[in-house]
Amino acid sequence: MKSILSQKTVSNYIPALTGVRAMAAYLVFISHYSYIFDGIFPPLVLRFLGEFHIGVSLFFVLSGFLITYRYYNNFHLTGAWFRQYLKNRVARIYPMYFLLTLGAFVYFYFSNDQAITKGYPHPIGLLLMNLTFIRGFFYQFWNTGIAQGWSLTVEECFYFSAPVIFLIAKRHGKFYLQPVILTAFGVVMVLIFRHINWHGFFGNFTFVMLFTFFGRCFEFFVGVQLARYVLNKGFTRTNKFNFTYAGFVLIFVCVLVMAFQPIPAGWAAGLESPVGIITNNYFLCVAVALFYYGLLTETTRFKSFLAMPFIELLGKSSYIFYLIHLGYMANLINGTFDKLNDDVFALYDKWGLEWHSPFEYDWLNLFYAFVILNIIAVTLFKLVEEPLNHYIRRSDFLIKNKVRNPENSSEKIA
Repeated sequence: MKSILSQKTVSNYIPALTGVRAMAAYLVFISHYSYIFDGIFPPLVLRFLGEFHIGVSLFFVLSGFLITYRYYNNFHLTGAWFRQYLKNRVARIYPMYFLLTLGAFVYFYFSNDQAITKGYPHPIGLLLMNLTFIRGFFYQFWNTGIAQGWSLTVEECFYFSAPVIFLIAKRHGKFYLQPVILTAFGVVMVLIFRHINWHGFFGNFTFVMLFTFFGRCFEFFVGVQLARYVLNKGFTRTNKFNFTYAGFVLIFVCVLVMAFQPIPAGWAAGLESPVGIITNNYFLCVAVALFYYGLLTETTRFKSFLAMPFIELLGKSSYIFYLIHLGYMANLINGTFDKLNDDVFALYDKWGLEWHSPFEYDWLNLFYAFVILNIIAVTLFKLVEEPLNHYIRRSDFLIKNKVRNPENSSEKIA
């Protein structure tokens, strides 16, 4: 491991942090399909894989770092600045979310798949709640539409809050008090609304602590503090401690702790136990920050791997992969595998053969699906997401476009 001595080396673009996005999305993918390995791996291994939702924490800490790294030293709470800021955020997040969410409800129209609406009888209203991210505040609706899209409500809350967070930190120095106040607000909201039957609006503590910004805000603040530290101290280091691998090991120590927790009734993972919530929300993010600090200040084989052009491309398309890896598109792929498996065996029967089908094993189909989903994600990134991103930035949406947006070069890392 070698320390990086020049801030200029990483001032514009950090390919390894793009590669991390792919790693985070794939961890979430594994957590959602760990059940497929039942009977192949021991129960403890299945529980361990089931806690790979930690990829969401990697995203949250990374968002806190990148937004702060880009904006903290040059933000101005003027109307023009805020409109440009929102324009950049919309260009980055919204086009693919809008299109894929619309696709989910079109799929519901033809299939009547209740996984999209969770039985709610007003799909148009639910579609609007999904498109405006409001669904993320209601326990009844948080996993409707694109179920994993709940995390975008959390992200959007941070995006809107970030300039205020920066302002308070700079003017009043109340940085560490802010996540305490935000979490306390979430707790108070639960105390007020948990006995009011309004579709689970701030309906229970587990929901608020794990699926809203008020419970998850500490993860963003850890990323914010990492960026503030780097902006202040630069990327030069004199010690030889290997933060990359130490942070990486600690991340999976947190996973192991959650894997040993009892799963509460009605939930799916040890994450949702009291110890799991504390581990995930307050210890895991610190380990993630140490890992990121290592990627920023060290030269390791792990960093070189994450910065490889192919991994970087997967990282750029990982947002789409995250949105499609669970839900209607994955269901269509898996349904195709089931039909192909039936067709293959029907053909074998016709030929009088007793061969194995290439679609016979769920774990192998999962690998096929993983490859296909990545191909779809990369294709949509190149043909849809990236062009729409650039189009919105060049447009007069929210604010008249200048000749060149000075943030375009650094947007690749945010």
